Amino acid sequence: MEIRARYMLIGLFTLGVIAAGLLFIYWLNATGGLDKRATYRIRYDGPVSGLLKGSAVLFNGVRVGEVTRLQLDAANPRDVMVTVAIDKTAPVRNDTVASIEFQGLTGAPVVSLVGGTASLPLIASSDGTVPLLTAEKKAGQGMTQAARDALRHIDAVVTENAEPLKNLIANIDKFSGALARNTDRVDGILTGVERMTGGGQKSISRTYDLAVPRKIGGITKMLTGQLLVAEPTTLSLFDSDKILIRSRTNDKPVLENAQWPDLLPKTIQARLVQSFESTGFTGAIGRAPEGTKADLQLLIDIRSFQIVTDPAIAGEVELAGKIAGPDGQILATRLFRATVPLTTLDSPVAAKALSDAFEQIAAEIVAWTCNGA
Repeated sequence: MEIRARYMLIGLFTLGVIAAGLLFIYWLNATGGLDKRATYRIRYDGPVSGLLKGSAVLFNGVRVGEVTRLQLDAANPRDVMVTVAIDKTAPVRNDTVASIEFQGLTGAPVVSLVGGTASLPLIASSDGTVPLLTAEKKAGQGMTQAARDALRHIDAVVTENAEPLKNLIANIDKFSGALARNTDRVDGILTGVERMTGGGQKSISRTYDLAVPRKIGGITKMLTGQLLVAEPTTLSLFDSDKILIRSRTNDKPVLENAQWPDLLPKTIQARLVQSFESTGFTGAIGRAPEGTKADLQLLIDIRSFQIVTDPAIAGEVELAGKIAGPDGQILATRLFRATVPLTTLDSPVAAKALSDAFEQIAAEIVAWTCNGA
C-alpha cells in the first residue's frame, strides 16, 4: 500500500505541474500580455545579413518587440519578408520608416522603426490580414557591403580614366624633374618674394655711427651768439637710415645688415652740432627756442653720401653749405666734398670710409663757419 500511495503522489504532482503549465499558457494568451502584441510584415529589397528570429525591434530607439519569422519571397528572390511582433501601443503608421541598424560592439542587427505623421491613422489589421510595411531601399546593407560598393565605384572611375591619369603622372614627373634642375633659380625667386613681402627670417642690422672731429685747425676766430644748425635737406634717396651703394654692376643698392643710428639728415645734424661743441663753442643748437631767432643759421644740403664702385670703390660724401643771417639773408656758400678709398664692401669697412669722409668735411664746415661769420 505504501508503494502504491507513493506512485499516486508522484502522479498527482506531475498532473499538477502540467495543469500549472497549461494555466500559465492560458494566462499569457488571455491576460498576460501576448494579446497586446500586433503582428506586422516588413518587405526588404535586399539582404538582411545577421538578422535572426528573436532579434529586437526598436521604435525610435525604444524596444517594442522581436522578430518572429524570416521568409524569402518566391515571387521576387531579391526580397526578404520579415514578420515582427510588437507592442500594440507602438504608433505604427503608413509612413513609418523601416530599416536595419547595427548596434553594440559586435554590430548586432535590429529592426528599426522610425517616426510617422501624427495626422495619419494607425495601421490596423483588417479581416485577419497582417499589415505590410516596405523598408527603405538598401536598408539591410551593412558597412562592409557599402565599403565594397564604394570601392567598386572608385575602381570603375580609375579604369575609365586610366589614360588621363597616366598622362597626369607623367606630367608631374616631368615637372618635378624640371624643378630639380632649376633649384637655384627657384631659391632665388623665393628669396626675392620674401624680401618684397617682408617675409622670411629678418636678420638683425648692425648700427654704425659718424665720427666727430676732436681737433679742428684753421680757426682764426671763435663764434659768438647762437648758431642754428638746421636739419639738412636732401633727396628722398638719402632720407633713410640705410648705407647706400651706387654701382653699375652690383644689384644691391644698400649694404645688408647695416644702418645709421637715425635717418641720415638727423644723424648729420646731430654730429655737426657736436663738432662745433668740440671747439668749445656751446651756442650751436639743432632747434631755436620758440619765439626766438638765432644769430646765424647753417644750412646743409646732402648731395651725396654713399659707397661708389666706379671707377674704384670709395666712400663719397658731398655736402653743400650756406650761412644765413637772422633775417634769412645768405652770407656765404660753399661745396664740401671728400672721398675715402676702400678695398671691400664689407659693412664695417664701408661704414668707416663714409665716417672718415664725413669727419673730414665736418672739420672744414666748422672752420669755414667760424671764419666766415
